[in-house]
Amino acid sequence: MNDAEKRTFTDEEALSFHRYPTPGKIAITATKPMATQRDLSLAYSPGVAVPVLKIAEDPEAAYDYTSKGNLVAVISNGTAILGLGNLGALASKPVMEGKGVLFKRFADVDAIDIEVSATDPDEIITVVKNIGVTFGGINLEDIKSPECFRIETELQELLDIPVFHDDQHGTAIISAAGLINACAITGRDLKDVKVVLNGPGAAGIATLELIKAMGVSPQNVIAVDRKGVLWRGRPEDMNQWKSAHAIETDKRTLAEALEGADVFIGLSVKGALTAELVQTMAPKPIIFAMANPDPEITPEEVYSVRPDAIVATGRSDYPNQVNNVLGFPYIFRGALDVRARRVNMEMKIACANALAQLAREDVPDEVAAAYHGLQLKFGPEYIIPTPFDPRLLWYIPPFVAQAAMDTGVARKPIEDMDAYRASLAQRLDPTAAFLQKLQGVVLSGPRKRIVFAEGEEPSVIRAAYAFQSAGLGDAVLVGREDLVHANMRAVGLDPVEAKLEIINARLSDRNPEFVDYLYERLQREGYLRRDVQRLINQDRNAFGAAMVALGHADGMVTGVTRSFDQVLEEVLRVIDPADDGRIIGMSVVLAKGRTLFIADTNVTEMPEAEDLVEIAVEAARAVLTLGYKPRVAFMSYSTFGNPMGVRSEKVREAVAMLDEMDVDFEYEGEMPPELALDPSKRVNYPFMRLSGPANVLIMPAIHSAAISTQLIEVLGGATVIGPILLGLSKAVQITPLSASVSRILQMATVAAYDRPLVEIEG
Repeated sequence: MNDAEKRTFTDEEALSFHRYPTPGKIAITATKPMATQRDLSLAYSPGVAVPVLKIAEDPEAAYDYTSKGNLVAVISNGTAILGLGNLGALASKPVMEGKGVLFKRFADVDAIDIEVSATDPDEIITVVKNIGVTFGGINLEDIKSPECFRIETELQELLDIPVFHDDQHGTAIISAAGLINACAITGRDLKDVKVVLNGPGAAGIATLELIKAMGVSPQNVIAVDRKGVLWRGRPEDMNQWKSAHAIETDKRTLAEALEGADVFIGLSVKGALTAELVQTMAPKPIIFAMANPDPEITPEEVYSVRPDAIVATGRSDYPNQVNNVLGFPYIFRGALDVRARRVNMEMKIACANALAQLAREDVPDEVAAAYHGLQLKFGPEYIIPTPFDPRLLWYIPPFVAQAAMDTGVARKPIEDMDAYRASLAQRLDPTAAFLQKLQGVVLSGPRKRIVFAEGEEPSVIRAAYAFQSAGLGDAVLVGREDLVHANMRAVGLDPVEAKLEIINARLSDRNPEFVDYLYERLQREGYLRRDVQRLINQDRNAFGAAMVALGHADGMVTGVTRSFDQVLEEVLRVIDPADDGRIIGMSVVLAKGRTLFIADTNVTEMPEAEDLVEIAVEAARAVLTLGYKPRVAFMSYSTFGNPMGVRSEKVREAVAMLDEMDVDFEYEGEMPPELALDPSKRVNYPFMRLSGPANVLIMPAIHSAAISTQLIEVLGGATVIGPILLGLSKAVQITPLSASVSRILQMATVAAYDRPLVEIEG
């Protein structure tokens, strides 16, 4: 399967994503208020003259008065764009913007992309040297080998800030971390391990340099390129960087090099390593097959001949993913925070050791919960932390910063490392991670079968295709085959190649089973058997829900063509509420710096106190399963009795009822949003029991919940997911009416994530 076949989106969707609502993926946001004339006077003339003079006196003051200290330039000339080759500087801009997004998402580093229209290394060096004063660090990207080596080396000497070519060092650092742990598990010592590296390009050369610096004996490392082993004296296809890693050996081919080898590191092409070659390696072989998008050999092929092997790839659908995002954000975070002059070998080694050490740490409950209870435990299938482990931000940078301080390249040493770790934890923005976390859990768990009830709708077809293509589960479209196929073609999908299962409710051989089941449920509610037969034949929600209720599917997503209330009523004819569960809608608001859960947004219009208690318990239970510690705030226009009203009285009663119960989550109320979300506003209310900002907001009525979430979404600046339907005995999710493809895919992912909720007493 080629890369195009693996994609979960069409070309049109990719172009639309990058074009709307605003072209590109990044924007500039002011960090100071710009509302008044005074603000403008301070921001520009005449107020700006004061820091200008300070910086003129002391260049280091730029770190205090400008964004330099948290600003990285992502620079490319487009000569090696991903796997696409030399397409030019401008064509690399979407990739460089994407790299900037990763910097911000994972380490809260501001990054600006700069594309340089030059292929001559001297020109690139001159450009970057002359603009380097603007930035706290330089990330070189997608510059072809061997020019990238010279460009990085000379810029490191010319500039007084970190210059880091991630294509080289990122892969090297992550694979080195994996090698440390793989050797520990198999009882090997780095200095004795025999390594074969296939593909000594930019990343390969950097990996060779790093593992040798970490203690692997140079004579135990054999590098192999397209022409064979890099042996000392080889006359053809050699340069100064390859020559530096040539050794005295009589081995000339990859096959010869692999005989008895402990480690294979692949940075080459699909199929470069075969099962037959793996069999010739030493016991308990360590195989890092990192070619993208397809590894040199799949883990299944390795295990078929060597079940004792430890395998890592660059793929997210296998354990032990070697992903550069585990490295560069945190290296720059640590380097920037000590105002490092460069990223040296000691800092790279520190990062590798830190990653290896983090993988050996006990995985906290909230991380395990976020990964669907998957037992992430140090061992052959967990030698590298997962990319979405939230501990990375506060765990890795201190090691990098300490190495910078120890080697004398730090201009601003950190005096209190514990306080630094705490400040890093506060930077953590879970917003962008939420859906990725869900998808990671779904991908790592058992593959589920999800029904897309409105299977004839073009948006539903596209979402189902994206869901299945991404490996999130098996999609089942309910609809008439001819119409589904016609709409597939209309959206650019080949019905044969799409491989989506289609079930016509009227023609299904399970129709009698579903009718029997539903008639038994509805016969005492005025339904005749023919009424039930009509429901199963003609109502796709009834048919899809019956599939889920009777175990022929694991979950269902619907709602594109009907209102939430109507769909919920149709589903409840077929599926019961969970034992001790309450049916509610919970919206997830992903805003800058925080994730909020708001309930009940869709089911109970005017809840009584008892209803509010049940809503709070149900919401807290769900939030806990998502990997968050629930802190529940009951919302009101009243602040602890001032002023009182009918709705606020209901909230007070609910809080009093919880006081009499044994629950294991924090709660408080009644209060307005500012007290719930901003602890600094609580100075007049020292009795408040919340240990931090609330993340679960229980609204006093459905109108306040629905209006608040819809207003947030319409105004922008936040993403709203859901409402997520909670409290059913089976996994059913209802999308908003006329939902987009992305929204349908989100809800299908939530349905695939669904699992029995943990118990919260009370």
